[in-house]
Amino acid sequence: MHASTSGTLAAIPLGDARIIASAAFDFAPLPGRRTMLATPVSPAAGATHVTLHVVRVAAGESFTPERSTEEENTVVVFSGLGTATVGSRSHGVARGHAVYAPTGQSLTLTADAQVPAAGGEGGLTAYVWRTPLAAGRRPGTDPEPFSSLWDETTQLRGFGGTGQITPDADRATMNFVFWPGNGSSQLCLHCGIQQPGQTFNVHLHPDSDEAFIAFEGIGQMYLRDRWIDVEAGDVLYAAPGVLHGARNPHTGPEARRFVTCGGPSPYDPALYSAAGLSSDVR
Repeated sequence: MHASTSGTLAAIPLGDARIIASAAFDFAPLPGRRTMLATPVSPAAGATHVTLHVVRVAAGESFTPERSTEEENTVVVFSGLGTATVGSRSHGVARGHAVYAPTGQSLTLTADAQVPAAGGEGGLTAYVWRTPLAAGRRPGTDPEPFSSLWDETTQLRGFGGTGQITPDADRATMNFVFWPGNGSSQLCLHCGIQQPGQTFNVHLHPDSDEAFIAFEGIGQMYLRDRWIDVEAGDVLYAAPGVLHGARNPHTGPEARRFVTCGGPSPYDPALYSAAGLSSDVR
């Protein structure tokens, strides 16, 4: 039983904890180009540690975040086809692919020039998390730059939350896509797979911002004191100490999985401890 009530996006003015519907993203074109950029989460908008861009890279164009070599960057491709370049390495990307660019290596996303034969404008839409490397943190020795949300190599199963809310018994699985074990120094990227009826239990991070997105399907995100309906593309931001979680309340023959992705910044060692893993940077 959940100690909360469900809510809707329009009803929740929560200050340092908010959900931003994808329909509310404020896109603006980059100067002299067709590529569009929105920034739903940033220090300018009240975040403590993290910036989250949503970029629509126009067909045949490229996007490089400002000062990308000075910050860590992680990327999730939401739609389209293209190429991601980290430093001197490049890799073709499509929906569900993920990219990590450590401090000192530039990040560039390039959308394929060819427009789909079925019509439309083509291009590449991606979510880009950014944060400066904090004092005392060192870059990984051999970080993994390219992966996928569906990488099941390292997972957290059976997570019961951090004790503030009674946990659900049917618990979702989380893939650790980028984390200290494969070289991430400060940012991380996790992917929660909420099958019908499953919950990634409510928790908080004492010292970390949380910024994550609904990547696939429809479901609910917990924010501060209630469950809120969301759909693919929506963003959650929670400041340090703010309760959050994700669940798929839908069951039955027509129910589909609900997928979320993102993570705390700086990464929270407690999540890796819960999986029986070290948080030492590789």
